Amino acid sequence: MASPAAGGVVIVGSGLIGRSWAMLFASGGFKVKLYDIEQQQITNALENIRKEMKSLEQSGSLKGSLSAEQQLSLISGCGNLAEAVEGAMHIQECVPENLELKKTIFAQLDRIVDDRVILSSSSSCLLPSKLFAGLAHVKQCIVAHPVNPPYYVPLVELVPHPETASATMDRTYALMKKIGQSPVRVRKEIDGFVLNRLQFAIISEAWRLVEEEIVSPNDLDLVMSDGLGMRYAFIGPLETMHLNAEGMRSYCERYSEGMKHVLKTFGPVPEFSEATVEKVNEDMCRKVPDDPEHLAARRQWRDDCLMKLSVLKHRLQPQ
Repeated sequence: MASPAAGGVVIVGSGLIGRSWAMLFASGGFKVKLYDIEQQQITNALENIRKEMKSLEQSGSLKGSLSAEQQLSLISGCGNLAEAVEGAMHIQECVPENLELKKTIFAQLDRIVDDRVILSSSSSCLLPSKLFAGLAHVKQCIVAHPVNPPYYVPLVELVPHPETASATMDRTYALMKKIGQSPVRVRKEIDGFVLNRLQFAIISEAWRLVEEEIVSPNDLDLVMSDGLGMRYAFIGPLETMHLNAEGMRSYCERYSEGMKHVLKTFGPVPEFSEATVEKVNEDMCRKVPDDPEHLAARRQWRDDCLMKLSVLKHRLQPQ
């Protein structure tokens, strides 16, 4: 068996995101300790990870060069935080998105860690300046925001506190690359980071178009899934501009006036009124009823598609 990578990783919180991180770090050969406050939650999480890894191995989708059994042997549970973090080089917090809860966790960690370990949060929207305020080890703190589901979607947004050391950003970036993720450096904190700002801009205009009865909810989704989304799965909006003319300068010369004209017609931030919520919900439920069974089945289909897309993207990477 390949020897585990030097230095261990601690996952704080054994929910969906915590389990996904544990699997990703194990796939890179790192020893992982999964911490939670209740032993039963840890037991359930380890069993869930075992089933998931075995299933991935059977379908040929398991990440990394180690077998499922080898990866599973690298993951253990721990119900004592001080014991869990001993000797760790990276701690990934994955508790629910609640500022006070996360601050409590980081205050506990701040009291027991050394000056070398990286303290990382999986927060999707809480600003590092609020999360890490007043910590003695603030230079070692960073947000590493994954995209759900992290095992199939490789993007990780790295967002520093104003006092985060450049070495913390560099080490976290290198670690994410080592486990097969696609990290991006967000140079300074901003509400929503980058991914959610783009996502919310799309949702905002989508909502307005449906609310103003320009297009039905299902047709709106089709515009993305069978239109823009097909391009954006491989190249981003800026490269799309670059390729849709003879380079970026050419695109802006041709289309900037037209873009500004359309952008000026965008309305205010939607209120997400009950009437529109009901209309959109009705269309969505015709496609996917909102009971637990149908939603779980559709999520599984989505994850299967993302897994296959991930394999395809890897295969199509330019040499």
